[in-house]
Amino acid sequence: MTDDIERDGGIDRKSFDSNSHHVSPALMKSITIQDAAHDNALHLERMNRATHSRGDSASRIVGEHRTLSIDVTDTQQRPTAVIPQKGAAKDIAELEWHKYSVDDILQRLSSNAKLGLEDEQVKRKFSQYGANEVSPPKNNIFLKWVGYVLGGFGTLLLIASILCFIAWKLLGEPNPAAANLALAVVLLIVIVIQTAFNAWQDFSTNRVMASISGLIPSAVLALRNARQIQLSAKELVPGDIIYVSLGNKLPADVRFIDVSSDLKMDCSVLTGESEPIQGTVDMTDDNLLETKYIGLQGTLCVSGSAIGVVIQTENLTVFGRIAKLSTSGAPSLTTLQREILRFVIIIAACAITIALLVIILWAAWLKKQHEGFITVPVLIIDVVAVMMAFIPEGLPASVTVSLAVIANTLVKNKVLCKSLMTVETLGAVNLLCSDKTGTLTENKMTVTSLAVLDDEMDLTEARDRMVIGKDNGKTIEQMAAVMGICNAATFDESTMNQPVSLRKVNGDATDSAILRATESLRPVKKWNSEWSEVFKVNFNSKTKYMLKVSNSANVAHFGPQDLMLMCKGAPDVLLKRCAYINDPSGGPAIPLTQKNIDRLTAVQEKWSSKGQRVLLLAKRLVPRSLIPDGMAFDQPEFGDLVNIELNQQLTVVGLVGLVDPPRAEILETVRIMRGAGIRFFMVTGDFALTAVAIAEQCGIISSSKKLHRVQDLPRDRPLDQVFQFDKQDMELGTGRLPGLVLSGNDLREMSDSQWEQTCQYTEIVLACTTPEQKLRIVKEFQARGDVVGMTGDGVNDPPSLKAANVGIAMGGGSDVAMEAADLVLLKNFSSIVVAVEYGRLVFDNLKKTCLYLLPAGSFSELMPILLNVLFVISMCFEKPEAGLLTRPPRDTKKDKLVNWKFLLHAYGFLGLLESLAAMSMAFWWLEKQGYKFSDLVLAYGGLPPQYDPDAYNEAINKAPSIYFFTLVGMQFGNLLATRTRRLSILQSNPFKWSDESQRNYWIIPSMIVSICFLFFFSYVPFFQNTFLTRGAPVEHIFIPFTFALALLLLDELRKYFIRRYPKRFLAKIAW
Repeated sequence: MTDDIERDGGIDRKSFDSNSHHVSPALMKSITIQDAAHDNALHLERMNRATHSRGDSASRIVGEHRTLSIDVTDTQQRPTAVIPQKGAAKDIAELEWHKYSVDDILQRLSSNAKLGLEDEQVKRKFSQYGANEVSPPKNNIFLKWVGYVLGGFGTLLLIASILCFIAWKLLGEPNPAAANLALAVVLLIVIVIQTAFNAWQDFSTNRVMASISGLIPSAVLALRNARQIQLSAKELVPGDIIYVSLGNKLPADVRFIDVSSDLKMDCSVLTGESEPIQGTVDMTDDNLLETKYIGLQGTLCVSGSAIGVVIQTENLTVFGRIAKLSTSGAPSLTTLQREILRFVIIIAACAITIALLVIILWAAWLKKQHEGFITVPVLIIDVVAVMMAFIPEGLPASVTVSLAVIANTLVKNKVLCKSLMTVETLGAVNLLCSDKTGTLTENKMTVTSLAVLDDEMDLTEARDRMVIGKDNGKTIEQMAAVMGICNAATFDESTMNQPVSLRKVNGDATDSAILRATESLRPVKKWNSEWSEVFKVNFNSKTKYMLKVSNSANVAHFGPQDLMLMCKGAPDVLLKRCAYINDPSGGPAIPLTQKNIDRLTAVQEKWSSKGQRVLLLAKRLVPRSLIPDGMAFDQPEFGDLVNIELNQQLTVVGLVGLVDPPRAEILETVRIMRGAGIRFFMVTGDFALTAVAIAEQCGIISSSKKLHRVQDLPRDRPLDQVFQFDKQDMELGTGRLPGLVLSGNDLREMSDSQWEQTCQYTEIVLACTTPEQKLRIVKEFQARGDVVGMTGDGVNDPPSLKAANVGIAMGGGSDVAMEAADLVLLKNFSSIVVAVEYGRLVFDNLKKTCLYLLPAGSFSELMPILLNVLFVISMCFEKPEAGLLTRPPRDTKKDKLVNWKFLLHAYGFLGLLESLAAMSMAFWWLEKQGYKFSDLVLAYGGLPPQYDPDAYNEAINKAPSIYFFTLVGMQFGNLLATRTRRLSILQSNPFKWSDESQRNYWIIPSMIVSICFLFFFSYVPFFQNTFLTRGAPVEHIFIPFTFALALLLLDELRKYFIRRYPKRFLAKIAW
């Protein structure tokens, strides 16, 4: 039996698990872990024992770290602090992986830096330690169920039930009323039902989101069996050799064995350091958290690249240990949760206010003037009845079913939302800023154009010139060399026998396209065999270029000690570093004069205007004499020398033009978003002409011929003279302003007045922007009251994605972008339309549900509580109203779930009509039985002598049942009227089975079942004796349906005038 060699760097997993508390793995912004004394002798003894054991032991598996927390419970967890518990510092301080050399670590993990692990090794390690997944946190079940029971109106219902029990027993002696006990039991049943719905919501939404969270791509480039392969992060085991590049999050703790000179890791999630840390291969500190050659799980590569060996995984990583020994902060509420809470508070306040008013009237008037009319037990029941009249018992069921419907719809459309509540926020977005590459475009780049100065050619012509020997001065061959060598992409070895276009490439879209183009000119392997890399700087969004320094002893006219510096990147950046340019006629390089710059720029602008992305290729021969004696290539000083001195006086080798076509669905998506009142802007780091060309193809700007630029924005215009954005300007091409194009340089110099003017445009393209400028763009629009959605998929997008109200990432994008986003579009960009539509629908349906529930609140409805729930559930399955995406976005500051217009319609229109009709039917029946209204209304419990008490009591039991029958019948009309806010029932007919966008299968079944419940509670003897219900006369069963029809016709008339006169009084007070 092999010993656990992998444990030599830390404690045993089993002992760790058994001695730690399992809590939510939230991380704080900054963690300070102090060194703790530990027994080195004991540790060395353990290490020596492990060294003598067999070399290929199975290793520990770690959980993949993707801080993409999926949360669809009642609140969205946002960690605010982490408090390490006792023993945390000592536990982490005992880790000693950082004190071993690379060779020691590779030996202990039975790995090889050149070959990686073999399949048999991986199989043994994987079978022993399982998948690379972090152990899920254990929830506090007790607190969860307390939340289920007391959430929403649960507290009021529980108090009311307790009061009914008190009225029944403690205050009801010596003759306790069975009806009071029945009411208390019914309230408990209501609480149980609401609790069940709350629990079901939590369970079902978590189950759905867990099923689609696995669709997020999570791949790691690893070395196994001497081949580079893509692995799921879950398949990693200690000893795996992995490749780290820009934008990658480390899936485990890694010991770097090779790094580029510009490798920098963002460790702020663990250490709190705001500045990225330079990565090295040498030990720099005795503290594991401080040393620079250990990459910790969850940290982000923000620059450069590296190769590392996995040393710790799962809960044994530093991240996992801290997560287990930490506690999370309080959760925050989403927009929808705040709206529901506001609704609950308003209704609860109304209920309590009216209840207090009843108590005051009883104490100050009825008890003194009409003693014995209302006893204390009766008062308690009356207070409970008044409070319950305000409570919409079907609200929990409505929210639960609505979120379940949304979850299933999102699953079908491949939309991953970290919190379903976030979808509602997306429905309120009125401004959408989108990245270009990979979001609006397919992120499938192809090299279409090459140029040496102004000698343009396509890829086929370039290859033909090389084949037939017409490559003057080998200028095309030089371009191929720079394209192949100065490239971060590599072919997957397993697909090398396939055609170039079908081979799998590991790398970003730009490098992949250039690699394929190079392979078609000359095999990349030949270039790599002739040149050896000694230094490189990877592309990033700030420098906008990639640089590689190589040497070779096999190239003619090239000294063995000389170096070749090669660059590729943005022309506007690299041209400033260039002094020469290759001569297309084949002669030596010529000076880069202004005339030659103009010729080169003309080609760039020509290609950019067609939507091509243009890169410049450059080189420089670096004699060994320019490098100080004794300076090694891996020293930081050499990197400074390259960046400051050697990366100058470059020779332009040529231009490369790449095409990344817009996604097929983008034009229609932008049109729908604009029709929904959402301004759609492009924010990209690409060249302005390229951005404008793609924006025009996508419909983001209506015309590229007439555009405003920063010169059209007066710098000192007073803010009060800047015209404000009007929603009518959203009509594409008909606004008061043309499109606006700004560059990163423009944004850097703009005044507050110019920002104010910029924020009023409806068509904007922001080009050549940095991550900091993207962040400022979001902040500027938010400061002016806009609800901003930001889309992106690159490594430079996370700051703006986090700052936006809703961050949206593409499923095929970078790990860090998907982590920062609130929403991930796993399939295509057009699914954002579904997300926006259902974001608006959830708020719309919730508003309709509340409007349906409020008018009919009454004591009589407490008996068959499921009746209202059935109606409410049918409304949750309503399809989006026609025109839902033609309305302007909801103003989150003004358009609340409940406002005075809503309450006026609920109580002043629907509630008043239903109450009058139901009360009239009850007193009309009493009148027909001989009990005059005038004799009863102000009798205060006294019965005129001409009435028989027993017959009167029976009549009083039957009258509420008639009231109830009338109320339920009118709710049929309320249900059909409330389905739409503006449209007629003829325009949105739920019974039109031929139109899937209108029909609602649930309405008719809910009506039938509700009628069954109605008769069940009114005619079954048990309920008649318990709740004192009675059957209704036949005419009072059918008359309510005429009232329902009248209510529907009145509401249809109201809607007609709203549609016909949208600016008149009725429209202004419409809910």
